[in-house]
Amino acid sequence: MRVLVLGGDGYLGWPTALHLSDAGYDVAVLDNLARRGYDEELGVDSLVPIADLETRVTAWEQVSGRRLACYVGDLLDAEFVLDTVREFAPGAIVHFAEQRAAPYSMIDRAHAVYTQHNNVIGTLNLLFAIAETDPDIHLVKLGTMGEYGTPDIDIEEGWLEIEHNGRRDRMLYPKRPGSFYHLSKVHDSHNIEFTCRVWSLRATDLNQGVVYGQQTPQTARDERLATRLDYDAVFGTVLNRFVIQAVLGQPLTVYGGGGQTRGLIDIRDTVECIRLAVEHPAARGEFRVFNQMTEAMSVAQIADVVAEAFPGPVHIDHLDNPRVEAPEHYYNVKHTGLVELGLQPHLLGDTLLESLFDIVATHKNRVESEALQPQIRWRAPVDQG
Repeated sequence: MRVLVLGGDGYLGWPTALHLSDAGYDVAVLDNLARRGYDEELGVDSLVPIADLETRVTAWEQVSGRRLACYVGDLLDAEFVLDTVREFAPGAIVHFAEQRAAPYSMIDRAHAVYTQHNNVIGTLNLLFAIAETDPDIHLVKLGTMGEYGTPDIDIEEGWLEIEHNGRRDRMLYPKRPGSFYHLSKVHDSHNIEFTCRVWSLRATDLNQGVVYGQQTPQTARDERLATRLDYDAVFGTVLNRFVIQAVLGQPLTVYGGGGQTRGLIDIRDTVECIRLAVEHPAARGEFRVFNQMTEAMSVAQIADVVAEAFPGPVHIDHLDNPRVEAPEHYYNVKHTGLVELGLQPHLLGDTLLESLFDIVATHKNRVESEALQPQIRWRAPVDQG
């Protein structure tokens, strides 16, 4: 099968492309390289140096003997999207090509508008391209567990059976996201479900938890194949940030009391989840949802795991939470779909955090310490006039 990976130069898109290629799929990557531009805007680079896309593609061919087709362009360019889908003729499209950081979307009006326009319109252009070229293409779309928010009931896998005034129905699980970024993912989900229902497209929406880690078996084969390791308070994941702070001898910065619970997933499980979704496609007209996480922990528990695993003293600090979120909440997520397809999860307690500590130690001189501290707050804009 031919698989087109959108956002194939990114943190998850790149290792996913290699994982699929290594599994025998004919893979193409598409990217507009915007994520590298965010580095320039924010003045913070990936902790692990990453090669340019052309070097990466060449390195993979040298290491594996398999060639990745490469397209550089923007999903906001509808004609480019249509032409690419027609030319490559994929059986599946994996969609990572969105602005992915909640803090980035909350900087100000311009960043909120950019995030929603980029993510929602790009996905709409893709849906039209699929419908116009081959409605049988299976769309595998990366969503986020943040779409759900933190409801005081169990979180089902995308759908909810309800009874109201004596009648029963099945509807999309209610969404209560916590940032303009997460809202953009909700809009995506609704648009994709609509096109599955009305145009008989087929799609799998993967609501993913917080991803941690930097290496997969494929990226570890050559340093030119390395994917990003983001640590800053805008794009960095909480666990990666804690690991870096531990290595630097800095306190682990827990927002608030640390009672906020997050779904977690190892990067190796992320790429395998994508393969499983591609290999077992949704039916025509089906909008299928999997909660792509393997376990849940509070932020305080994550800090404790890192502190216990690190071979040295670790101090934990509690900062004022820059986000608007419940300090503690109920969180029980159903996530059986991918396990039923064959996922064998790596759990954080079983993960060799030592390898991540070693990666960080090798590149610790690249850390901009001030970037670890939160600068963006979830507050309403104030008229300064």
